[in-house]
Amino acid sequence: MLKGLKNFLMRGDVIVVAVGLVVALAFSTLIQAFTTSIIDPLVTRAQGGSAIGLGVQLGAKGNVTTFLNFGTLISAIIYFLVFIVVVYFVIVVPYRMTMTRQGKTVFGDPAPTKTCPFCLSADLPVAATRCMHCTSELPPTAG
Repeated sequence: MLKGLKNFLMRGDVIVVAVGLVVALAFSTLIQAFTTSIIDPLVTRAQGGSAIGLGVQLGAKGNVTTFLNFGTLISAIIYFLVFIVVVYFVIVVPYRMTMTRQGKTVFGDPAPTKTCPFCLSADLPVAATRCMHCTSELPPTAG
């Protein structure tokens, strides 16, 4: 039982995923610091005055628990976009280039499919002669 667990954990795919998650966590912390230190003050400054945030007060004036803070939402959206861009260019692009050099295609276009004219299932392989959903015989593909 433990040998099977050891074999599973020592597979290359699991190690790659674990390293990717650690790197993503590190980038997440870095980008969160950037958002908190740079973006949040810019959004707060954009509101003007001395209000408690960019948003709408629902309850008594000055009550932070009933304030809809759109500034925090804007900061979270910017954080997400920066994080995705960093992950893409720092992890995905180099990984795709490495796999291309090894002759493997990753993150490429999906395989072509065709649609069953009877049940309208759109996930059939182009070479299929029978629908895997309704088992109808498919007309031959031109080509």
